[in-house]
Amino acid sequence: MKILIASHSYIVDLNCEKLRALAQLKPGIEVTVIVPKTWKPGGVQNKIITTQYRDEGNFRIVPISNFSQNHQGLLTFGTDLISLLREFRPQVIQVEQGSKGLAYTQMIFLNQLLGIKAKNIFFTWWNLPYELKFPISLLEKYNLQHSHGIIAGNQDGAEVLRQRGYAGPIQVMPQLGVDERLFTPKAQPELSSQLGITSEDFVVGFVGRFVPEKGLLTLVQALVSIPDKPWKLLLLGRGELQAELIKFTTENNIRERVIFVESVPHDQVANYINLMSTLVLPSETTYKFKTLTSVGWKEQFGHVLIEAMACHVPVIGSDSGEIPHVIGDAGLVFPEGDFKALADCLVQLIEKPDMTATLGKRGYEKAMHKYTNKALAQQQFEFYQQLVNY
Repeated sequence: MKILIASHSYIVDLNCEKLRALAQLKPGIEVTVIVPKTWKPGGVQNKIITTQYRDEGNFRIVPISNFSQNHQGLLTFGTDLISLLREFRPQVIQVEQGSKGLAYTQMIFLNQLLGIKAKNIFFTWWNLPYELKFPISLLEKYNLQHSHGIIAGNQDGAEVLRQRGYAGPIQVMPQLGVDERLFTPKAQPELSSQLGITSEDFVVGFVGRFVPEKGLLTLVQALVSIPDKPWKLLLLGRGELQAELIKFTTENNIRERVIFVESVPHDQVANYINLMSTLVLPSETTYKFKTLTSVGWKEQFGHVLIEAMACHVPVIGSDSGEIPHVIGDAGLVFPEGDFKALADCLVQLIEKPDMTATLGKRGYEKAMHKYTNKALAQQQFEFYQQLVNY
C-alpha cells in the first residue's frame, strides 16, 4: 500500500514516529510524508524552519514548496506536488489540516485531475460545534463530500462531523502515540533527592501549561481541603497562572509542599512523571459560543495521560472532552471544576495503595495495547485497508 500524508506537524521529527511504525508494519507499505519547505512556528518571532528531504527506504519526508508559512488552514503547495503525485501514485492521501483546509481541497482536486483514484482522508482535532459563513462553508462541504474516510482525534470531534452531515467512516484515534521506550517505569532516586521528595510523600503531579483552562486552581483547592494527608504537589510547566498559583498556595499555607519545575525537554519529562504517585489532568471547558472565531476550548485528548499510563503512574482526570474516553476504567474521573470530587479521588489513592497499584497496572496495559506508536499505526493501517478494499 502506498500512503501519502501531508501536514506541517511532521516538520518536527519526533512527531513522525507513528508514521515510521506504519511503514514498518509489513513489507510493501510505503509512506511518503510531505511537509512545507518553509514554516514559521506560531508564537516564535523571526523563526523560520527550512525542512530537509529524508529517505529511510519505505519511509520518506519530502519538502514541497508552499504558500502561507504560518496558517495551517491556508496552507497550499506548489507545482512540485504534481510531479510527486504522478511519480508516487498513492492509494491513500491523508491531509492533517482539518475539514476546511485548503491543502485538502487541493489534494482532492489533484487526485481527480491526475486520475490517481486514491482514497481521500483528513485528520481533525476540532471537538466543538460551530457555524461557518460563505465561502468557508462551501469549502468544507466540498471537502466532506469528497472524503472517503476521516480520522478524528476524539469522540466529540467525530460527533461534530456527523452533525455537519458526514455519513462515511470515521476512525477515532490520536495523531501521536506514546514512545514506550522513553516513557517507561524507572526509579529516579537522584531526582527525588534533588527535589526534596521522600518515599513517604504521595506526589500529586501535573504536566502542562499553567493556564486557567487546565484547571490548576481546582487542583490546588482540592489539596488545600486535605491538609492532613501526606501529599506533595509537583507542577511541571509554566504559564500565565504561575504567579497566582504561588500566591494561592502561600496564602493557604501549603507553599512548602508545592514544587515548581520549569518546562524541561520532552526526553526528560518521563523522569519527572516517574516521581509521581498520580498524575492529574483537571482540564475545564471554556466553550460558550457557536462560531470558530469565539474563544473556547475543550480538552481534545490529554497526551500526558498516556505518557503517565506508560510509566505505570495512575491517572485522575476531569470529564472535559476526551479525558474520560482516554482514561476509561484505568483511572479516576471527576466532574470538571469540582474540587471536592477531585479531593475525594486523591484521598482514595492515598488511603488505598492496592487500588492505586491496580489502576497503575490497568493504565500501563491500556497504553501498551492502544496508545503506542506501533499500536496506533496498526489501527490506522486497518482503517486504510477498510477504505481501499471497500
